[in-house]
Amino acid sequence: MHIPDNYLSPATCGTLAVAMTPIWTVAVLKVKVQIKQHRETLPMLGIAASLAFLIMMFNLPIPGGTTAHAVGGTLLAVLIGPWAACLALTVTLVLQAVLFGDGGILAIGANALNMAVIMPFVGYACYRLGQKWHHEKLGLAVGAYVGINTAALVAGIELGLQPLLAHSASGAPLYCPYGLNVAVPAMLLAHLLVAGWVEVAFTLLVFQFVKKVAPTNLYQTPIRTNQRPWLYLLGGLVLLTPLGLLASNTAWGEWSTSELKTMLTQQHVSTQVPQGMVSGLHFKALFSDYAIAGLPVSVGYILSGVTAILIFLLLMRGLQHETQPTK
Repeated sequence: MHIPDNYLSPATCGTLAVAMTPIWTVAVLKVKVQIKQHRETLPMLGIAASLAFLIMMFNLPIPGGTTAHAVGGTLLAVLIGPWAACLALTVTLVLQAVLFGDGGILAIGANALNMAVIMPFVGYACYRLGQKWHHEKLGLAVGAYVGINTAALVAGIELGLQPLLAHSASGAPLYCPYGLNVAVPAMLLAHLLVAGWVEVAFTLLVFQFVKKVAPTNLYQTPIRTNQRPWLYLLGGLVLLTPLGLLASNTAWGEWSTSELKTMLTQQHVSTQVPQGMVSGLHFKALFSDYAIAGLPVSVGYILSGVTAILIFLLLMRGLQHETQPTK
């Protein structure tokens, strides 16, 4: 679901980034108030961002030869609140794009709208309905499934609209070459059949873990933050991240230009990659695809996870220091 650069037109990327600006502003203001009331929100932001980063490293094979992954959007909303989840997921997406080349730099607004706004807020609304009707876990499961699939639907629409919004004088697409009739079913198929159910499983398992070992960490009952269980959980997920390498194919809509050219040729769609994709931004991340030069891919995956956790926790520690009341 990480839309790379050059799949959306610059106009689309700019519009969605502008649309996200007031949402990020409100999120910062809301979380500032939340931090004043419950200072444990800051370390939990770092933990939540780390958790989402690791969850997204577990790629899953999808029928048809592509891959997908869970995100944890609803889970984060339940753990730290939907506005804090929006910020945590945004920070995760920025780090993934800048350091690991997962998702586009210009497409951060689009990816944040899908994964940091639509997913956690839709999922959290379902969860709260479940609570209201005294079926908390059912609401959580429905929220996780509906949240990720709603985000996938919107991502499919964003990609599928590109041939209509950006094309040459002859009508040839300049960016994503697949229309709504292809992009929307492709995105939904992967998430309705596989990723959505894994999202539900991850969400329920971690929620049950928290309820058992650290119930006071939940958003609605924040009293204190016991970080030790979280560190155990994050450490275990880091060690398991190489399992994400078992699904080695590329997720739908995330192909390199060479992969896309091969697909278009095989499908008798075109012999050329859309011009806008060729001439667009081609940012080279330091640890592209979570690989570290000179090390086995599995080791690179583990070290990438460790690096992300350290960055998130150090960032939140720095913010915590800055927000300490002066004596």
